[in-house]
Amino acid sequence: MQTQEISLSNLLEIGWAKGMSYQQYRLLVQKLALEKKSTGPIQTESLIDYTMLNDRRMKRWDKVLKLDDETVLKIKKVNQRINWLVLTESWCGDASPALPVMNKISELNPNISFKILLRDENLELMNQFLTNGSMSIPKLISFDATDKDVMGTWGSRSKAATELVEDFKREHGELTAEFKQNLQIWYNKDKGNSILKDLLSLLSLK
Repeated sequence: MQTQEISLSNLLEIGWAKGMSYQQYRLLVQKLALEKKSTGPIQTESLIDYTMLNDRRMKRWDKVLKLDDETVLKIKKVNQRINWLVLTESWCGDASPALPVMNKISELNPNISFKILLRDENLELMNQFLTNGSMSIPKLISFDATDKDVMGTWGSRSKAATELVEDFKREHGELTAEFKQNLQIWYNKDKGNSILKDLLSLLSLK
């Protein structure tokens, strides 16, 4: 057990050192979209299309995302130094509404630091944080900045979005392209609130 804890601590430390800032990640996705490429070892037309879509979506989320005054005050009260490390890829549709919310929170409080890692370049760390045995992304790991103790995780979707997905899977077996498009419409109507609610709970803020 002790060896596993040291191993995870080391993985988090290595991952944090390699991690990109949100601004660096946005520039990377923007560049890939222009070049008609995606992150990851596999380049397919659909992954490239999703990368281009996500670039546009994140650009819009960065502009329209607003937090109310009460929420801002709650976030500013966090006095523990926390690192948020998220594993994702440029083509991940659920990341496009989530990463801007994470970034907005971290911008409001210097005690919350936020970095991004590419999943397929960090499989050893990803395998420590599987969701029902799957490498689902985005996956946010929240850990103490000093002692590297994991405080919690989030992903790959908000609880509200996960319920929608599970209901659809029960009825239809698998997610369709039409459902994925409808889920993005739902995210837009939700305005990031379900993601924000989950992340505030992760920070022990109600």
